[in-house]
Amino acid sequence: MDHKTINVTRASLPPLEEYEAMLQDIWDSAWLTNMGKYHEELKKQLLTYLGVGSIELFVNGHSALELLLQAMDLKGEVITTPFSFASTTHAIVRNGLKPVFCDINDRDYTIDIDKLEALITPETSAIVPVHVYGNVCAVHDIQEIADKHHLKVIYDAAHTFGESYDGKGIGTYGDASMFSFHATKVFNTIEGGAVTTGKPNQELMEKLYELKNFGILGQEEVASVGANGKMNEFCAAMGLCNLRHVDAWIQKRKAIFERYMEVLGNIPGILLPLRNHNVKFNYAYMPVRFHQFGFSRDQIYRNLEKYGIHARKYFYPCINAYACYQGAYHPEDTPVAKLVSEEILTLPIYPDLELTDVDRICQIILNGKPDRV
Repeated sequence: MDHKTINVTRASLPPLEEYEAMLQDIWDSAWLTNMGKYHEELKKQLLTYLGVGSIELFVNGHSALELLLQAMDLKGEVITTPFSFASTTHAIVRNGLKPVFCDINDRDYTIDIDKLEALITPETSAIVPVHVYGNVCAVHDIQEIADKHHLKVIYDAAHTFGESYDGKGIGTYGDASMFSFHATKVFNTIEGGAVTTGKPNQELMEKLYELKNFGILGQEEVASVGANGKMNEFCAAMGLCNLRHVDAWIQKRKAIFERYMEVLGNIPGILLPLRNHNVKFNYAYMPVRFHQFGFSRDQIYRNLEKYGIHARKYFYPCINAYACYQGAYHPEDTPVAKLVSEEILTLPIYPDLELTDVDRICQIILNGKPDRV
């Protein structure tokens, strides 16, 4: 029997007519890239929405992080987490830096601050923590450790668009933060990303602009070895459209998140997300951990697949288990991250997901099959 296909996420899109109106303007101007008017307007609006001091836009989140690390002129070792998307560590390595993996805590899966300081050596220049699934790192403790050892703090905030902690935009913490605006995120520009700082930082923003534009300062001056990290006008226009709707989409995500919590709550062996009440949450992900449950994570994954429901083992494997880092790192060195990566499954969540579909997903998890197929 055919089953309704449900993916782990679905790109949020504005009404087509909103985007079409902006496309006509792009066509009329024939200005497609190189910091056009929609690019500049999106910067302006995001500066306010995110509550940050400065911002620069990029073609994607990875370019934003890689060029941010380059702009910081770091050397030696960078402490980060193995429980993240590949981009986090790849950006470090591609800057000629050595990642040092700190284990995560088993509550919200962010970097374990109790294990962080012991990893600092004279070669350490920065910490790159990751806000995982929208769970905010222990930002105050991390900053205290960084200040004590004179280290930079650069946050991978790809999962936290629109969030705030203690009433401050999440992009204001540390020396800088990277956001991803990929199609799968709460807010998307089709592809895109940004770097933000808490206070205005003109020097850093000028350096980032230079690096994302080939290092070009003028028609006859190329000051550094840069890259092409510019966001185009089509992506910026999509961002402007989506920014009008993102708050409503987050509210729809909240209803779906809460339905999962209601149906799967208090089930032995199922560990649900822990909420920090100081965080204004964006409900970007629905991570569920199966620890000594009746079915293993992989069994549940396969059961859902049989009915056309595509969850995701996110993140599995840990970065320190990747083939490209084999021999240099060992997942056994971060046992909590390894265990969590083997037990966690992110379930479908997006604004248009029906609550009846959430109920069906939960039935398959609990019973191995839905009541009705």
